[in-house]
This record gives sequence, C-alpha cells and structure tokens, in this order.
Amino acid sequence: MKMMKSLIIGATMMAATLATPAMADETPYTLGTVWEANRIDVLPGQGPNYIEYLAATWKKNMETLKAEGYVVSYRVLATNHRRGDEPDLILLIEYRDYQTVAQIEARRARMNELTGQTNRSAAAASAERGKMREELGTTQYQELVLK
Repeated sequence: MKMMKSLIIGATMMAATLATPAMADETPYTLGTVWEANRIDVLPGQGPNYIEYLAATWKKNMETLKAEGYVVSYRVLATNHRRGDEPDLILLIEYRDYQTVAQIEARRARMNELTGQTNRSAAAASAERGKMREELGTTQYQELVLK
C-alpha cells in the first residue's frame, strides 16, 4: 500500500511538472498531438469478422473524420506474443489536441449526419460488435516532441 501511494504521488508530481506552462521555455520538449488507444480483445473465432469490420466500416469512418479535420491519423496495432490480459488489437486515433465535450458532441453529430445514423442506432451497432470483441478500455496519451 505504501509503495502504491508513493507511485501515485510520483506520477502526480510528474504530470504536474509536465503540464506547468511557466516551465515551457525551460523544458526539452513541446506538447504534441493527443493519441487515444482503444484496447480490444477479439472473441474466439471472430478475428476475420472483426478485421473485416475494421477494414470496411471503421476505416471509412476514420477517413471521413480525417477529411472533416477531426482526426490527424489512425492505426491498428496487433499484439505480438500476447500474454495474460493484453489486448489482441490496439486502435490508435491521433487528434491535434484534447477535445472538449462540445467538440466531441459536434464530431458525433457530424458523423451521424454523414452516415445516416442516430446516437441510438450507433449505440446499437456498437452493441452488435460486442459479439465480435470486448473493449478492455481506452487511454489517452500526449506526445512530447523533443527539442
């Protein structure tokens, strides 16, 4: 418990140090783009189906979001030599910066408009994909561009 508390305090101090604007001129980096990493466990026997979904629908949606200026880039990474609770796939999406709730809602509304979906039908489609995969969580990272 004591070690965990020390790790949390250390991580909090590191985050505060990285985020201090007054130190920006003194740091050996500048803040870069924001990456969202979605960890996906593909269910047994569903690999080909889920990859087909990614190659068709997901890729088309990402290309649309790129064209609309919401996304900088995207990637699909497969885990080599998967162990324990590691995901089968990581879906990476690169954004120019962190997004506000209003920006996320605007992006969702625009995608619904372009794809003819509603929030309800998009949620239903996501639930349907639950037969192919389990979402293990999402993490955001910010690139530190070294000077």
